[in-house]
Amino acid sequence: MSTFKAPKGTYDLIPPYSAKYLAVREAISGPLRTSGYGYVETPGFEDVNLFARGVGESTDIVTKEMYAFETKGGDKLALRPEGTASVLRAALEASLHKQGNLPVKLWYSGSYYRYERPQKGRYRHFSQVGAEAIGAEDPALDAELIILADQAYRSLGLKNFRILLNSLGDKECRPVYREALQAFLRGLDLDEETLRRAEINPLRVLDDKREAVQKQLGGAPLLRDYLCDACKAYHEEVRALITAAGVLFEDDAKLVRGLDYYTRTTFEFVHDGLGSQSAVGGGGRYDGLSEMIGGPALPSVGWALGVDRTVLALEAEGVELDIPAATSVFAVAIGDEARRVLFGKVTELRKAGVAADFSFGGKGLKGAMKDANRSGARFTVVAGERDLAEGVVQLKDMESGEQEAVALDALVDAVRTKLA
Repeated sequence: MSTFKAPKGTYDLIPPYSAKYLAVREAISGPLRTSGYGYVETPGFEDVNLFARGVGESTDIVTKEMYAFETKGGDKLALRPEGTASVLRAALEASLHKQGNLPVKLWYSGSYYRYERPQKGRYRHFSQVGAEAIGAEDPALDAELIILADQAYRSLGLKNFRILLNSLGDKECRPVYREALQAFLRGLDLDEETLRRAEINPLRVLDDKREAVQKQLGGAPLLRDYLCDACKAYHEEVRALITAAGVLFEDDAKLVRGLDYYTRTTFEFVHDGLGSQSAVGGGGRYDGLSEMIGGPALPSVGWALGVDRTVLALEAEGVELDIPAATSVFAVAIGDEARRVLFGKVTELRKAGVAADFSFGGKGLKGAMKDANRSGARFTVVAGERDLAEGVVQLKDMESGEQEAVALDALVDAVRTKLA
């Protein structure tokens, strides 16, 4: 038994369960890779001010949940709590926006870190796949990303998720709503910390999950009633494009999301089979974020989908993913000469694109066949001195139990034909 364990609120991904995570990442990124999105990978930690400015100093993420530390050289860094600010920083640093093709379309996959109270569906280390379209203000981009996320979830076999949609307005109409909301919140029985948050960013109070707060928000003014004509028209176009694509959604006038940088379109994917942690992903437009972190005006939109919660959603619906066996052929050698020959054949099979493994450790026939069974391989190749003398190996179908002698030099072709 090891002395050490994974830190509280984290998890290890180990086979065979880890195959689900790989399959989910592949499915989510699949529609992005065929829609012009290129892969980007950023460091696991960044300058702490990148998140303080971008995510928002009043957010729980920055004030309570971020893992921040100072290096020996005096740099103040933070483990990344989300992906958008890092991806935008990377795009600006590489001047991708100056290369002529806007929007810059990027997708990413990685681990993120927040100091939260661990519970099912909420971890201190979690995995996301995300997408960002940087440098264009176009409702078709917002619609594209929502449609691609919907396509990804449906390709996995998920059915019981809902898309919530709202508009948060822009710098023209948001301030008017902000004043109206602040006036309303000042009249409520709220604790000092919540009132302080209301003065910095009152929309964050609407996102407060505490029942005592939510009970008082029933009569809160709604942002949709304050949208300017431009924001109304933009939002209606997003709705129309999504509807034309056959994607179902629900208008949610109270949806605000938890990050300060969102403007106009905001959306969330929720799954009712996950209990209190029902959000499986979400995103929206963030037209002012580039300027917040020192870049030029680059209107942008993006989303992040939680791999952990998507796996939980699949389990809640009882969806079994069609994951190929890790091993198609398992080789069992009897004797030293057979070990050398079959090890070479395993290498040949792998070069030919066949997933193959070998009985390592010098086990006897009985032990080696147990390994073959545990591997999940469709076929087992067995050979001893007598087989080699005849120039053959024994190829056993592990499903039917049938076994046949196959010429050693024809093994690779024979296996590929049977697996086709």
